[in-house]
Amino acid sequence: MHDTIGIPILVTGGAGYIGSHACKLLHQAGYRPIVYDNLVHGHRWAVRWGPLEEGDIRDRARLDAVFESHRPAAVMHFAAFCYVGESVQHPGKYYRNNVAGTLTLLEAMRDHGVAPLVFSSTCATYGDPRSERIDEDHPQNPINPYGASKLMVERMLADFDRAHGLRAIALRYFNAAGADPEAEIGEDHDPETHLIPLAIAAAAGTGPGLTVYGTDYDTPDGTCIRDYIHVADLAQAHLRALEALLGGAPSRVYNLGNGQGFSVRDVIAATERVTGSTVPVEFGARRAGDPPRLVGDASRIHDELGWVPAYASLDAIIRTAWDWHRGPALEREDRD
Repeated sequence: MHDTIGIPILVTGGAGYIGSHACKLLHQAGYRPIVYDNLVHGHRWAVRWGPLEEGDIRDRARLDAVFESHRPAAVMHFAAFCYVGESVQHPGKYYRNNVAGTLTLLEAMRDHGVAPLVFSSTCATYGDPRSERIDEDHPQNPINPYGASKLMVERMLADFDRAHGLRAIALRYFNAAGADPEAEIGEDHDPETHLIPLAIAAAAGTGPGLTVYGTDYDTPDGTCIRDYIHVADLAQAHLRALEALLGGAPSRVYNLGNGQGFSVRDVIAATERVTGSTVPVEFGARRAGDPPRLVGDASRIHDELGWVPAYASLDAIIRTAWDWHRGPALEREDRD
């Protein structure tokens, strides 16, 4: 294995939820994460394991200055807008940032001779599932601008590889969840749309009651089933992908998921077990565009990179989020 000590890695969106967890793991592995973030959704307090360079991925001059200053060996690209509903209402915002911004980043990488890239993609590129478990060969037919923007970036990566030798590994996440096991960092979105933190806030009385959208789906308990993957496992997959690329691996695409599905009712029950409190629930109508079941097949990255999620249990995932919510998360307003 190559010597990692002090190797600079540019992490766009490194002040955000998943990016900050990746930065911690990079630091632990001996790399030097350089966070590049405009702090629109990221947090200054989440940048703890390397320098922060404030900037927007659409700002070519700022990117050039950062590449010149730090000379990164590779890039982890998390910077993106990621609210599905907002993307439907404001598609231009998503194409401008996620697609045009990434194009600016790729051209900067090309011109500064930085070839390896680990890209934060999404299962939203698949659209409505055609099978019980989704593998990487499932047709990609996104049903919202957010998913379409990520699919376009995957296409750009393939084109830049052919034209310029820019090797990239795209990681298609399912539902990111949980928090740093040491509770140093965690999930802090505004607005929060993810089920687990909403359920925890409802149980703790720090948020409104939880609304369950749809109880008549063709699933065992009538509620939607999703594949929840712990954020620390996501970070570990990014590190494996990075080291594969630094070792000369070709471009590749991998799913990241637990390979098992949990329903909304499962999440509520697990939250109640972990917190010891009742989750107040209201039942509402289905939301348009919510498929009954989204579960990923991540056997390819297991077979090729040896990645296996450490957090397979829903209770274990929620416990880390609960530890974060009742400790450091309560103090976060004072840290930005």
